[in-house]
Amino acid sequence: MATFLHRIGRAAFKRRRPVVLLWALVLGVVGIGASNSAGPASSSITLPGTEAQRAFDLLGEKFPAANADGATARVVLRAPDGEKIGAPENKAALEATLTGVKDSSARIGQISDPFASKAVSADGTTAYAQVTYTAAESDLTDGDRTGLDKALESGRDQGLTVEASGNALAAAEESHTAEAIGFALAAVILLITFGSLVAAGLPLVTALVGVGVSMAAITALSGPLDLNSNASALATMLGIAVGIDYALFIVSRYRSERADGYDAREAAARANGTAGSAVVFAGLTVVIALAGLAVVNLPILTAMGLAAAGAVVIAVLVATTLVPALLGFAGERVRGRRREKTVPSAAGTEPGRRGPGQRWISYVLRRPARMLILAVVALGVVALPATQLELGLPDDGSKTASSTQRKAYDMLSESFGPGFNGPLTVTVDDQDPAVARRGAEAMGTSLSGLPDVAAVTPAAFNESGDTAIITVIPRSAPGSDATKDLVDDIRVLAGDLRSDTGARSLVTGTTALNIDISDKFSAAIVPYLALVVGLAVLVLILVFRSVLVPVKAALGFLLSVLASLGALVAVFQWGWLKDLIGLEQTGPVMSLMPVLMVGIVFGLAMDYQVFLVTRMREAYVHGADARTAIETGFKHSATVVTAAALIMISVFAGFVGSHDAMIKSLGFGLAVAVAFDAFVVRMTIVPAVLALLGKRAWSLPAWIDRILPHVDIEGEKLGRQTPAQPTAPEPSLAGATDRDH
Repeated sequence: MATFLHRIGRAAFKRRRPVVLLWALVLGVVGIGASNSAGPASSSITLPGTEAQRAFDLLGEKFPAANADGATARVVLRAPDGEKIGAPENKAALEATLTGVKDSSARIGQISDPFASKAVSADGTTAYAQVTYTAAESDLTDGDRTGLDKALESGRDQGLTVEASGNALAAAEESHTAEAIGFALAAVILLITFGSLVAAGLPLVTALVGVGVSMAAITALSGPLDLNSNASALATMLGIAVGIDYALFIVSRYRSERADGYDAREAAARANGTAGSAVVFAGLTVVIALAGLAVVNLPILTAMGLAAAGAVVIAVLVATTLVPALLGFAGERVRGRRREKTVPSAAGTEPGRRGPGQRWISYVLRRPARMLILAVVALGVVALPATQLELGLPDDGSKTASSTQRKAYDMLSESFGPGFNGPLTVTVDDQDPAVARRGAEAMGTSLSGLPDVAAVTPAAFNESGDTAIITVIPRSAPGSDATKDLVDDIRVLAGDLRSDTGARSLVTGTTALNIDISDKFSAAIVPYLALVVGLAVLVLILVFRSVLVPVKAALGFLLSVLASLGALVAVFQWGWLKDLIGLEQTGPVMSLMPVLMVGIVFGLAMDYQVFLVTRMREAYVHGADARTAIETGFKHSATVVTAAALIMISVFAGFVGSHDAMIKSLGFGLAVAVAFDAFVVRMTIVPAVLALLGKRAWSLPAWIDRILPHVDIEGEKLGRQTPAQPTAPEPSLAGATDRDH
């Protein structure tokens, strides 16, 4: 691997202009594809194989006129204080508003009449109308959405309180200020690390190129592949973070090789062969973790995982081809002005002085057992809130208090009861219409007798009479335990109905979806972990030629992810420090979050494992004893790994400013997870465990050693094939980073 990447780096440095032009061409081609994209990404979530999804699919098949895939909106109208919505003046304003809604788009198929459909609250102050579109959400134009907004505003101008919910509404405008701040912080960290504007700018430029290619490709494919809108957000998040980090490691190693006396071309080649090898294997573990999300068999997770994995692959390709090419253009400027000064130690201080990194590793190695116990206990305490984890799908009740969707949600809850926002749809069907009718009558009677049922609508049949719909309004809110128990009770009734009449009954709705998705994740998490951790451990055994080091890495990851989930629960579910991150509404953690966090955090954790421990193994392979190898590897890598972690934290924290609940919580969770994994697990637990294991950490059973190929990530073959140039080592220029990967 090292020799192959050495050749790649050398060729890219020599033919830098064609390499840069090639990446510019790739960016242009995918950019053109993105500009011709069919439409915006979807925000819908499907759950194949679940009862709730089967019921939804049945509705689309048996009630095509209802267009289950069509966009919808619910317009909620309230009379001024002390007045009734049915008063002549208010009724006229209501009708004018709904006429405006109807005229706002040619894609609107139907609008219900609140008075005819008895959609008026018991106190007579509030009514709602259901708006159904003939087009899917992703097919609505900006004109359709703005037209609806203007119609709602016209109702407000006439004195009514008018709000709306549903997927037909325009999504909240996302501000990219926080992301820009995260990127700016990354630039500051790079400048401090390298002490050179050119060296600091190079990783930023290559990261932007990689993310640009990734985002353009995802945008171009979002229409044909029906990619979820969250896929591009996750790919952007990871693409920026790993893109900067991977380039950082190679640039840092390049400066180290230059300081050791190699000419620019050979230094770029050697940096690509050594640090580039670590980048490839680190990227491979991330890709395995992300692509493995397909095991869950949930389309949104599969799309997000594959899109993000593609962004990581592009980041690796950019780092190992474009970075060496740009180093050729940068010349001596990448080394900064400090290269003529006295050589600092690898810890970032003058010779004879011990930097903070050296002092820390010395402290850990003097008391490895104590530090191990303290770190594990600390992460365990942070992880405790995870035992109270509650999962749910986001709804309008989780949106910001200022949004029209949240206002509509609250108005309906106040006027029609908390369960109105989470109606349950019960279907009854059979090939024989007579059986379906008997089943629907029996189910309707049974449903009315259940506790926590506020209302049951009469069964509505399709044209062929073989399928009926019954709507159940719970008394409790969608996320309450009482409503979950109601779903379970309805499914028990469905089993009894099948045995008594032969008719099949299914239930769907927000609460039913939450139950089904939780069950699906519970069933998938074990095989997912087994696949991802198993494959990654095999990769790490190949890299480190050790069994204990990869196993230790996997156990450390579990501590990181549990602690990050604990922090997620404490902030997003319990509301601790919520004002600090601008969180307006607490509630259950997004159902997708745990498995998504497991996949991403595992991949990133293995990144730091590879970059930090590779230098330790490199020292051990070159003759150092076990303890000295830990000190040497830590001394050479700690500063650059710290910089890389701070960059990732900055990038992820930038997404905490998102209006999207899932992206906001994912950004927070990943930032916290990186902090825990880099500073507690990799820089404390890892050296402590390695110190306790001694040389056993690097042992490998002989039979495994015989069958494993040698990937030479330490660049031993480079030492034999490309000896150092016959010049004295040049002074270092940026402290600790000159000796890092």
